Formats: sequence, structure tokens, C-alpha cells
Amino acid sequence: MKTIGLLGGMSWESSLEYYRLINRLVQEKLGGLHSAKCIMYSVDFAQIEKYQREAEWEKAGRLLAQYAQALERAGADFLLLCTNTMHKVAEEIQASVQIPLIHLADATAEAVKEKGLKKLGLLGTSYTMEEDFYKKRLANFGLEVIVPAEREREKVNTIIFQELCQGKIKAESRKTYQEIMANLVKRGAEGIILGCTEIGLLVKEGDAEVPLFDTTYLHALKAVKLALEEEKTVK
Repeated sequence: MKTIGLLGGMSWESSLEYYRLINRLVQEKLGGLHSAKCIMYSVDFAQIEKYQREAEWEKAGRLLAQYAQALERAGADFLLLCTNTMHKVAEEIQASVQIPLIHLADATAEAVKEKGLKKLGLLGTSYTMEEDFYKKRLANFGLEVIVPAEREREKVNTIIFQELCQGKIKAESRKTYQEIMANLVKRGAEGIILGCTEIGLLVKEGDAEVPLFDTTYLHALKAVKLALEEEKTVK
């Protein structure tokens, strides 16, 4: 079994979910007392969020690259950056290490393509929804991406930072997301990408009329497949 390197803490709420999912998936595949071999470097999210807010992406990239190098030295065979937004600096992180960085948008796009869908709604932080770094990566797979209207984007972003990143799960916020997703479906979305690793804590399959693609789950699933590539089925 390969060792998974997790660059987490952005936020720790979603990193906890990564750890739970990865270990659950390994146990389901191998049975018994099996769990994942993984190493996590959990950062202080306040520092990263400050860099985001002040558009200091280069500083954030350098810092995360240092942490990625620490995971490589600790024995990780490949890396997961456990946040959608910070994939804005994924190339800088990959350039700093010799081991592969498994891109979250790629794992998501592959799952969407398997379903044969082409037009997707995207929810995430304002950075993810409004900038091109994430949407272009999805477009490389032939996917058309649409995002909510401006006021809706503000609501999505506020709920992420003021609630989900702080462990607050509110019924009224779930209803807000349901309404926003319904509007995306009216505009032709065949599926919805939950493009922030905390959103899956709030909304689940069935909260929209179309399939939901939880990026946290899909990233964890791809990591487990890679980690177990050479494993045989359980006894």
C-alpha cells in the first residue's frame, strides 16, 4: 500500500472528512482491520486565508510548497492538496516536489465524464467560481461550467467561510444552496460540482434534481485507488 500525503487544514473540518473517507474506503476494499497509510500536514488556515484575501498567492504557494516538501521527506508517495481554492497554486506545489500531486479538479472531471455529462454548475469559494484556474482545468476535459449569479456567489462564499469552515451546519443554509442549485439546473446544468471541500458537509445527493459531484469524496476515492493499485483483494 502506498502512503498518501495530505496537505490539509484548509479547513480542518474538511480535512477530517478526508481522513474519514480515505480510511473508510480502504477498509471497505481490503476488509478486516485495514486502514490507510497516510501522513497529514495540517496548516494554520488563518494564515492561508489572509494570503487569499490579500491576493498574496505567491506567498501562499511558497508556504504550501514547503509543507509539501515536508510530506515528501516524511515518506509520502503522492500528495493530495485538501482544498479546491488552493489549487490556484497547484503548479507551484508540484514543481517543488518529485512525487505526484493528484489534482482535485482532474479527479472530479473524470467522474463527470464517466456519467457522460457536459454542462455543470460549479459551487465553491468566490475564488474558485470567479477565477479561471479551476474552470479552465475542467474545460480541458471538454466540460462547460456555469456559476451562480453574483449575489448567489456571495451567499455561497459567506456560508463557506462563516459557517462550514467553522463547523456550523445550518438548515437555512442548506435551503439557500438548494435554491441556488435549482437555479443552475434551470440554466441547463446537468450536474453540480461541489467545488469546495466543505460543501459536502452541508448538502447531499437528493438536494438537487441532478447528480452532485462531491469533490472531497472523489479526490479521496482516487487517492485510495492509487494507494491500492498493487494490492490484491482481501482474504
